[in-house]
Amino acid sequence: MIRVTLILALLLMASAISLVTVRFQTRELFVASEHLKSQAHELDTEWRRLQLERAELARNARIDSLARTELHLVPVTPDRTIYLQEPETGHASAGGRP
Repeated sequence: MIRVTLILALLLMASAISLVTVRFQTRELFVASEHLKSQAHELDTEWRRLQLERAELARNARIDSLARTELHLVPVTPDRTIYLQEPETGHASAGGRP
């Protein structure tokens, strides 16, 4: 009878230790999960900020402003346009260009 009681007591102790270990691991996993959720939220916020920044940097008005101020570019006017003409050849084919 003492043997059975001793075996049951050892099984009960092993079960209790196992329960404590599982609860501890559950808490650790919960904390890690919350940390990863927080990190995912931060990354999502950063992604949205970068999308807005990219849209702002790609605006035509900004590009035009940078071209005028930093590169000193000016809009094209007809008097500054150079038109190139193709030299005429003596024999034209029936279909136009060779």
